[in-house]
Amino acid sequence: MKTPEPLRLGVNIDHVATVRNARGGGLPDPVRAARLAIAAGANGITAHLREDRRHVRDEDMIRLMAEIEAPLNMEMAATPEMVKIALGLKPHACCLVPEKREERTTEGGLNVVSASAYLAEAVAALGAGGIRVSLFIEPDPRVLDAARALGAPVVEMHTGAYCDATGAARAAELQRIVAAAAHAEAIGLECHAGHGLDFETVGAIAAIPSIRELNIGHFLIGEAIFVGLETSIAGMRSRMDRARAGQAA
Repeated sequence: MKTPEPLRLGVNIDHVATVRNARGGGLPDPVRAARLAIAAGANGITAHLREDRRHVRDEDMIRLMAEIEAPLNMEMAATPEMVKIALGLKPHACCLVPEKREERTTEGGLNVVSASAYLAEAVAALGAGGIRVSLFIEPDPRVLDAARALGAPVVEMHTGAYCDATGAARAAELQRIVAAAAHAEAIGLECHAGHGLDFETVGAIAAIPSIRELNIGHFLIGEAIFVGLETSIAGMRSRMDRARAGQAA
Protein backbone atom coordinates (compact mmCIF):
# COMPACT_ATOMS: atom_id res chain seq x y z
CA MET A 1 0.00 0.00 0.00
CA LYS A 2 1.36 3.39 -1.02
CA THR A 3 2.29 5.69 1.88
CA PRO A 4 0.25 8.91 1.71
CA GLU A 5 2.15 12.08 0.87
CA PRO A 6 2.80 14.27 3.94
CA LEU A 7 0.10 16.88 4.44
CA ARG A 8 1.30 20.44 4.97
CA LEU A 9 -0.42 22.95 7.25
CA GLY A 10 -0.41 26.63 6.39
CA VAL A 11 -1.61 28.83 9.24
CA ASN A 12 -3.36 32.06 8.28
CA ILE A 13 -2.53 34.86 10.73
CA ASP A 14 -4.94 37.47 9.28
CA HIS A 15 -7.22 37.58 12.29
CA VAL A 16 -4.44 38.29 14.73
CA ALA A 17 -4.06 41.46 12.68
CA THR A 18 -7.84 41.97 12.78
CA VAL A 19 -7.76 42.06 16.58
CA ARG A 20 -4.82 44.46 16.52
CA ASN A 21 -6.54 46.76 14.05
CA ALA A 22 -9.73 46.88 16.11
CA ARG A 23 -7.95 48.99 18.71
CA GLY A 24 -4.93 50.32 16.86
CA GLY A 25 -1.34 50.11 17.96
CA GLY A 26 0.92 47.13 17.48
CA LEU A 27 -0.60 44.36 19.60
CA PRO A 28 -1.26 41.52 19.18
CA ASP A 29 1.62 41.16 16.75
CA PRO A 30 0.81 38.91 13.74
CA VAL A 31 4.51 38.23 13.15
CA ARG A 32 4.87 36.88 16.67
CA ALA A 33 1.83 34.70 15.94
CA ALA A 34 3.56 33.41 12.81
CA ARG A 35 6.65 32.42 14.79
CA LEU A 36 4.51 30.61 17.39
CA ALA A 37 2.60 28.83 14.62
CA ILE A 38 5.80 27.50 13.09
CA ALA A 39 7.02 26.31 16.49
CA ALA A 40 3.70 24.50 16.99
CA GLY A 41 3.90 22.55 13.73
CA ALA A 42 2.85 24.83 10.88
CA ASN A 43 4.74 24.24 7.64
CA GLY A 44 4.08 27.72 6.34
CA ILE A 45 2.31 31.01 6.98
CA THR A 46 -0.55 32.47 4.98
CA ALA A 47 -1.52 36.16 5.02
CA HIS A 48 -4.09 37.98 2.88
CA LEU A 49 -3.06 41.49 1.94
CA ARG A 50 -6.45 42.86 1.00
CA GLU A 51 -6.89 46.00 -1.06
CA ASP A 52 -8.57 47.71 1.92
CA ARG A 53 -5.85 46.45 4.33
CA ARG A 54 -8.46 45.32 6.85
CA HIS A 55 -6.24 42.45 8.06
CA VAL A 56 -2.49 42.47 7.54
CA ARG A 57 -0.74 45.57 6.27
CA ASP A 58 2.15 46.12 3.90
CA GLU A 59 4.59 46.45 6.79
CA ASP A 60 3.39 43.10 8.19
CA MET A 61 4.21 41.41 4.90
CA ILE A 62 7.67 42.98 4.87
CA ARG A 63 8.33 41.77 8.41
CA LEU A 64 7.02 38.28 7.68
CA MET A 65 9.43 37.98 4.77
CA ALA A 66 12.32 39.20 6.92
CA GLU A 67 11.59 37.48 10.23
CA ILE A 68 10.20 34.01 9.53
CA GLU A 69 12.02 31.12 7.91
CA ALA A 70 8.99 29.09 6.81
CA PRO A 71 7.42 29.67 3.38
CA LEU A 72 5.05 32.65 3.12
CA ASN A 73 1.87 32.28 1.07
CA MET A 74 0.46 35.69 0.13
CA GLU A 75 -3.25 35.66 -0.58
CA MET A 76 -4.19 38.51 -2.90
CA ALA A 77 -6.59 39.80 -5.52
CA ALA A 78 -5.32 39.60 -9.10
CA THR A 79 -4.89 43.37 -9.47
CA PRO A 80 -1.92 45.31 -10.88
CA GLU A 81 -1.26 46.83 -7.44
CA MET A 82 -1.08 43.45 -5.71
CA VAL A 83 0.98 41.86 -8.46
CA LYS A 84 3.49 44.70 -8.15
CA ILE A 85 3.66 44.29 -4.36
CA ALA A 86 4.09 40.52 -4.65
CA LEU A 87 6.89 40.85 -7.20
CA GLY A 88 8.66 43.22 -4.84
CA LEU A 89 8.24 40.97 -1.81
CA LYS A 90 8.97 37.66 -3.57
CA PRO A 91 7.00 35.37 -1.22
CA HIS A 92 7.24 31.63 -1.73
CA ALA A 93 3.69 31.53 -3.11
CA CYS A 94 0.76 33.72 -4.06
CA CYS A 95 -2.82 32.47 -3.91
CA LEU A 96 -5.14 34.51 -6.11
CA VAL A 97 -8.54 34.94 -4.48
CA PRO A 98 -11.75 36.83 -5.28
CA GLU A 99 -12.17 39.98 -3.27
CA LYS A 100 -15.17 42.21 -2.60
CA ARG A 101 -15.00 45.16 -0.23
CA GLU A 102 -18.41 44.43 1.28
CA GLU A 103 -17.64 40.81 2.24
CA ARG A 104 -16.54 39.82 5.73
CA THR A 105 -14.22 37.14 4.41
CA THR A 106 -13.50 35.49 1.06
CA GLU A 107 -16.78 34.10 -0.24
CA GLY A 108 -16.42 31.34 -2.80
CA GLY A 109 -13.80 30.65 -5.42
CA LEU A 110 -12.51 32.62 -8.38
CA ASN A 111 -14.57 32.75 -11.53
CA VAL A 112 -11.76 31.33 -13.63
CA VAL A 113 -14.03 30.27 -16.50
CA SER A 114 -15.28 33.72 -17.54
CA ALA A 115 -12.58 35.95 -16.03
CA SER A 116 -9.58 34.26 -17.53
CA ALA A 117 -7.93 37.23 -19.28
CA TYR A 118 -6.86 39.24 -16.24
CA LEU A 119 -6.09 36.07 -14.28
CA ALA A 120 -3.83 34.77 -17.05
CA GLU A 121 -1.87 38.03 -16.98
CA ALA A 122 -1.40 37.84 -13.20
CA VAL A 123 -0.46 34.15 -13.27
CA ALA A 124 2.12 34.77 -15.99
CA ALA A 125 3.67 37.78 -14.25
CA LEU A 126 3.96 36.08 -10.88
CA GLY A 127 5.27 32.86 -12.38
CA ALA A 128 7.90 34.77 -14.35
CA GLY A 129 8.94 36.35 -11.05
CA GLY A 130 9.68 32.93 -9.57
CA ILE A 131 6.58 32.82 -7.36
CA ARG A 132 4.47 29.66 -7.09
CA VAL A 133 0.92 30.61 -8.08
CA SER A 134 -2.28 29.00 -6.83
CA LEU A 135 -5.89 29.78 -7.64
CA PHE A 136 -8.64 29.65 -5.01
CA ILE A 137 -11.49 27.83 -6.73
CA GLU A 138 -14.64 25.80 -6.26
CA PRO A 139 -14.28 21.97 -6.33
CA ASP A 140 -15.60 21.52 -9.86
CA PRO A 141 -13.87 19.67 -12.74
CA ARG A 142 -14.79 22.37 -15.29
CA VAL A 143 -13.24 25.03 -13.07
CA LEU A 144 -10.15 22.88 -12.54
CA ASP A 145 -9.72 22.49 -16.29
CA ALA A 146 -9.93 26.26 -16.69
CA ALA A 147 -7.35 26.75 -13.93
CA ARG A 148 -5.03 24.32 -15.67
CA ALA A 149 -5.43 26.22 -18.95
CA LEU A 150 -4.37 29.43 -17.20
CA GLY A 151 -1.01 27.88 -16.38
CA ALA A 152 -1.24 27.92 -12.59
CA PRO A 153 0.53 24.88 -11.09
CA VAL A 154 -1.57 24.81 -7.89
CA VAL A 155 -5.24 25.14 -6.94
CA GLU A 156 -6.73 25.63 -3.49
CA MET A 157 -10.24 24.26 -3.25
CA HIS A 158 -12.83 26.19 -1.29
CA THR A 159 -14.15 23.99 1.54
CA GLY A 160 -16.66 26.50 2.90
CA ALA A 161 -19.80 24.81 1.54
CA TYR A 162 -18.67 21.48 3.01
CA CYS A 163 -17.99 23.03 6.42
CA ASP A 164 -21.29 24.91 6.49
CA ALA A 165 -23.42 21.90 5.48
CA THR A 166 -24.77 19.16 7.76
CA GLY A 167 -25.87 15.57 7.37
CA ALA A 168 -26.42 14.30 3.84
CA ALA A 169 -25.60 17.71 2.37
CA ARG A 170 -22.17 17.67 3.99
CA ALA A 171 -21.54 14.13 2.73
CA ALA A 172 -22.43 15.28 -0.79
CA GLU A 173 -20.10 18.28 -0.53
CA LEU A 174 -17.32 16.00 0.67
CA GLN A 175 -17.76 13.77 -2.36
CA ARG A 176 -17.52 16.83 -4.60
CA ILE A 177 -14.17 17.65 -3.02
CA VAL A 178 -12.93 14.05 -3.25
CA ALA A 179 -13.80 13.87 -6.95
CA ALA A 180 -12.35 17.30 -7.69
CA ALA A 181 -9.09 16.49 -5.90
CA ALA A 182 -8.73 13.31 -7.94
CA HIS A 183 -9.39 15.27 -11.14
CA ALA A 184 -6.82 17.89 -10.17
CA GLU A 185 -4.20 15.20 -9.71
CA ALA A 186 -5.13 13.58 -13.02
CA ILE A 187 -4.58 16.81 -14.96
CA GLY A 188 -1.31 17.64 -13.22
CA LEU A 189 -2.39 20.25 -10.65
CA GLU A 190 -1.14 20.27 -7.06
CA CYS A 191 -4.23 20.44 -4.88
CA HIS A 192 -4.65 22.38 -1.62
CA ALA A 193 -7.81 23.10 0.37
CA GLY A 194 -9.11 25.54 2.93
CA HIS A 195 -11.82 27.83 4.31
CA GLY A 196 -13.91 27.16 7.40
CA LEU A 197 -12.07 24.03 8.52
CA ASP A 198 -12.16 23.21 12.25
CA PHE A 199 -11.47 20.25 14.52
CA GLU A 200 -14.71 18.55 13.44
CA THR A 201 -14.40 19.01 9.68
CA VAL A 202 -10.67 18.71 9.05
CA GLY A 203 -10.31 14.94 9.31
CA ALA A 204 -12.28 14.00 6.21
CA ILE A 205 -10.42 16.56 4.10
CA ALA A 206 -7.01 15.61 5.50
CA ALA A 207 -7.70 11.98 4.58
CA ILE A 208 -7.99 12.78 0.85
CA PRO A 209 -4.61 11.55 -0.46
CA SER A 210 -4.35 13.92 -3.43
CA ILE A 211 -4.68 17.03 -1.25
CA ARG A 212 -1.20 18.22 -0.32
CA GLU A 213 -1.81 21.27 1.89
CA LEU A 214 -4.49 22.77 4.11
CA ASN A 215 -4.68 26.49 4.90
CA ILE A 216 -6.51 27.24 8.14
CA GLY A 217 -6.80 30.47 10.08
CA HIS A 218 -10.00 31.79 11.63
CA PHE A 219 -10.80 28.70 13.72
CA LEU A 220 -7.23 28.40 15.01
CA ILE A 221 -7.10 32.03 16.11
CA GLY A 222 -10.52 31.74 17.76
CA GLU A 223 -9.61 28.53 19.58
CA ALA A 224 -6.37 30.17 20.74
CA ILE A 225 -8.41 32.57 22.87
CA PHE A 226 -9.30 29.61 25.08
CA VAL A 227 -6.28 27.30 24.89
CA GLY A 228 -3.39 29.35 23.45
CA LEU A 229 -2.14 29.48 19.88
CA GLU A 230 0.44 26.72 20.15
CA THR A 231 -2.08 24.29 21.70
CA SER A 232 -4.69 25.21 19.08
CA ILE A 233 -2.30 24.56 16.19
CA ALA A 234 -0.84 21.41 17.74
CA GLY A 235 -4.37 20.06 18.10
CA MET A 236 -5.09 20.70 14.43
CA ARG A 237 -1.76 19.24 13.37
CA SER A 238 -2.48 16.08 15.39
CA ARG A 239 -5.93 15.62 13.85
CA MET A 240 -4.57 16.13 10.35
CA ASP A 241 -1.78 13.63 10.86
CA ARG A 242 -4.07 10.97 12.33
CA ALA A 243 -6.56 11.35 9.50
CA ARG A 244 -3.77 11.19 6.94
CA ALA A 245 -2.52 7.97 8.49
CA GLY A 246 -6.00 6.46 8.30
CA GLN A 247 -6.65 6.63 12.03
CA ALA A 248 -9.88 7.80 13.62
CA ALA A 249 -9.80 11.52 14.37
